[in-house]
Amino acid sequence: MAKIVIALGGNALGNTPAEQLALVTGTAKPIVDLIEAGNQVIIAHGNGPQVGMINLGMSTAAAAGAIKADMPFPECGAMSQGYIGYHLQNAINNELTARGLDKPVGTLVTQVLVDEADPAFQKPSKPVGAFYTKEEADKIAAEKGYTMVEDAGRGWRQVVASPKPVDVVEKKMVNTLVDAGYVVITVGGGGIPVVRREGRLVGVPAVIDKDFASAKLAQLVGADKLVILTAVDRVAINWGKPDQKNLEMMTIAQAEQYCAEGQFAPGSMLPKVQAAMSFATTGGEAIIASLEKAAAALKGESGTRVVR
Repeated sequence: MAKIVIALGGNALGNTPAEQLALVTGTAKPIVDLIEAGNQVIIAHGNGPQVGMINLGMSTAAAAGAIKADMPFPECGAMSQGYIGYHLQNAINNELTARGLDKPVGTLVTQVLVDEADPAFQKPSKPVGAFYTKEEADKIAAEKGYTMVEDAGRGWRQVVASPKPVDVVEKKMVNTLVDAGYVVITVGGGGIPVVRREGRLVGVPAVIDKDFASAKLAQLVGADKLVILTAVDRVAINWGKPDQKNLEMMTIAQAEQYCAEGQFAPGSMLPKVQAAMSFATTGGEAIIASLEKAAAALKGESGTRVVR
């Protein structure tokens, strides 16, 4: 039996509640495969599209007078944790029940400590929300004051600060629940970012990358493995070129070299590789794999292992 932190990629979730509810039914199956095999499973997930749309919807409603005040960004993150967590625990519960497995599943609203001096606050870089045309993005930027950037040729999106995680506030609670037999969904969207001011925790407007948060959580709870799930079976160098090479394993030194060469796209594969490196540095095993082949990746039959 292994303690595994799973970081779910955007392909495991949806851009609307209806789409997501349908997608997580499929997402639950490979997760329950790991649970059925006897592993202790902790699940993390992103929230980029969801938190951005909640934030924009709330600010639009406030501007129209439909609600009394705009919703602060940390609260939008907490809302996204609740509704994504509900969808995941519902789907996982249903899959467990269908297999005759009695295993409790719960979502933990989770705060993640960041450093207020993190330079990321001076340079917003994390895409959130829906994709827009250039004209739509310019209009939103003018009306809302948001920073909008072009995102990997797919359209324009809002960007917010993305500080690195320092600590997971509820880490002891995560371990207590796991030790009691629970499947825990936590650090949703990378966690609600908080800073410490005069001994108090205060929420700040940002989105922590869920892969970095998952790596930090895996380290803090003593996980054996970090499994970062995405849309491809393996990490590749020379992606999309005739000499593309899919990697079964990378050492940290090799990964550092590939990162320096610009082999991995920022905001896509790069943070996954960097998060895997950070966990592997602590002596754990990090795997980047597709959702569908998660179980095979744990057996060494798929995915890319990142090791010291």
